Amino acid sequence: MSIDTVIITLALLVVIGLLVMQQRRGSGGDKNGDAEGMAELRGQLAQLAAQSNALQTTIASQMQQTEGRLGTRLEQSLRDQNERTNRSLTGMSERLAVISEANTHIAALSGQVNELQNILSNKQARGSFGEVQLENLVRDALPDTAYAFQQTLGNGRRVDCYLKMPSPPGPICIDSKFPLESYRQLKAAGDDAARDVARRAMEADVKKHISDIADKYIIPGETADSAILFLPSESVYAEINLQLPKLVDESRRRRVYMAGPDNLMLILHTVRAILRDARMHEAAGLIQAEVDKMMQDVGRLDERVKKLATHFSQAEKDIEDIQTSARKISSRGGKITQIDVDDGSVSRPELPE
Repeated sequence: MSIDTVIITLALLVVIGLLVMQQRRGSGGDKNGDAEGMAELRGQLAQLAAQSNALQTTIASQMQQTEGRLGTRLEQSLRDQNERTNRSLTGMSERLAVISEANTHIAALSGQVNELQNILSNKQARGSFGEVQLENLVRDALPDTAYAFQQTLGNGRRVDCYLKMPSPPGPICIDSKFPLESYRQLKAAGDDAARDVARRAMEADVKKHISDIADKYIIPGETADSAILFLPSESVYAEINLQLPKLVDESRRRRVYMAGPDNLMLILHTVRAILRDARMHEAAGLIQAEVDKMMQDVGRLDERVKKLATHFSQAEKDIEDIQTSARKISSRGGKITQIDVDDGSVSRPELPE
């Protein structure tokens, strides 16, 4: 019950008391009756006041308890809300950090993409890009002694990569080419006629590269009878193999084999296996030569052992002869010690003249 309700109740009781007093006065009662009524009314009012005070005390106590519970609940609610807010702010801060880092990476990637586009738009820079990619693939797959970059051949030409293969097949030349303009024209073509024109232009460009490699980097007696045309883009390599089969046949006829990054890595792993086998064969020849020398030493050792055994046998016979002579001497000495020597009874043997 609120304080406003208590006040209204008390006001109603007062009004009721006044009405009762007026009613008694209007009824023409005597003074004694009025006095008794007033006394009764005062008693009732006093009783009502006491009840009101008790009620106010009870209401105040209940309100204090209610305020305490409400304060505790409000405090707990505020604490929980604060914790949830802190967690939300922490999570938001972490997400913002991740987003900021992602934006930084995206900005860096955008810069790299722009840089790559600038490189690919320049023909000379694009050639350098293909050479760098070729060098990275070769360095990752082969030992340093198995290749050379920008090697000058006997005809004065310099090749991008020179694989030092044993004969056969001999050293293999790899040259990097990147026909990007014609490939972009092919992809940008809007109709079949434009695509046919771009495809023929691309075929002519790659065919010229094949012819140049065959003429410059296949030298009888110096290199292998084949070379490799490295295409730094898998998309370009796939487009040529899928859409230009005649060009693939032409490259095989000229013994200039095209390879994208993945195919070149497979080729380089094969080259590494061949080099390892060649080293094993070379090592096997050295081992065989050393084994032959060791067998000769074993033969000489056997002869010397036989000679030593012969010496041991002769020494053993000599020792037996010595032992026989020693036994005879010992026996004669024993016989001599058994002879009694007497001046009178024993005649001395005559000494031979």
